[in-house]
Amino acid sequence: MTLRQRIDKVIEIVLVAIMSILVIDVLWQVFSRYVLAAPSSFTDELAGFLLIWVGLLGAAYVAGKNEHLAIDLMLQKMKGAKRRRLQIIINTIVGVFALFVMVVGGTWLVYTRFYLGVKSAALALPLGYVYLILPISGILVIYYVIDNSLNQKIEA
Repeated sequence: MTLRQRIDKVIEIVLVAIMSILVIDVLWQVFSRYVLAAPSSFTDELAGFLLIWVGLLGAAYVAGKNEHLAIDLMLQKMKGAKRRRLQIIINTIVGVFALFVMVVGGTWLVYTRFYLGVKSAALALPLGYVYLILPISGILVIYYVIDNSLNQKIEA
């Protein structure tokens, strides 16, 4: 099993776990609100945090599969070396975005949330943990675009 396959497997397991927790959380929220008539105080906040994690980690995962949302009209019309060069340019732009916005910006966001001691209202969870997925996903996106470019996982 290659490193990429291992990373994919770990991400798949984490995404399934997060989605499972999210479903249970939302079901409990609905049950406590409509059946018990006493809505749970933490479920709404937890659902929001889990959505952040599943959205960003899922985006990194599909970027690795080259199945992310893209407008690829130019790419569809090109063949061979031109197509390969354009795909590498696109991967470079995505990688640079992930580096500066997700990794650098995300790390700064995490650091400042921990440094300032910012906690969530209902769970009293340090928000640095919530935002930690931003640099993690950025690093995964960078890994995937480099791996896709080097290992010709791009349709030629």
